Amino acid sequence: MDLRKLKTLIELVAESGIAEIEVTEGEDKVRIVKYPAPPAFAPLPVAPPPPAVPTVIAAPTPPAASTPPPPPVEAEAPKGHVVKSPMVGTFYRAPSPGAKPFVEVGQSVKPGDILCIIEAMKLLNEIECEVSGEVKEILVENGQPVEYGQPLFVIG
Repeated sequence: MDLRKLKTLIELVAESGIAEIEVTEGEDKVRIVKYPAPPAFAPLPVAPPPPAVPTVIAAPTPPAASTPPPPPVEAEAPKGHVVKSPMVGTFYRAPSPGAKPFVEVGQSVKPGDILCIIEAMKLLNEIECEVSGEVKEILVENGQPVEYGQPLFVIG
């Protein structure tokens, strides 16, 4: 495998939020793993054990008038088409830092419209809309790392 490719992969792992990457190219296989720095070791002083203290255990009290507990609150599923990340990378809402975002909440979109950019391995990948509708929610902050399959937008 080319040394420049290895260097690029090492920089990607170092700069991104991913912990490891494995790449196979023909018969060559490379796995790069980023481990957090080990914590500094400082020996703690040894204290003598506390003296034994008798413990009083209270008997459980019977429940009061039985009222049914409230039903568990479930996260409401987004209504509409969820656009998911097709790759691991960094999410960007605009083509450049000072530029206007591709889409805003409430904006109408159609298939082929660019919703965002995901940067992966120094490549900028435009993510296009697959359905017509209105942008209901933007689920990711600008510059945030995203995982494969992570929801990015809700189109209604």
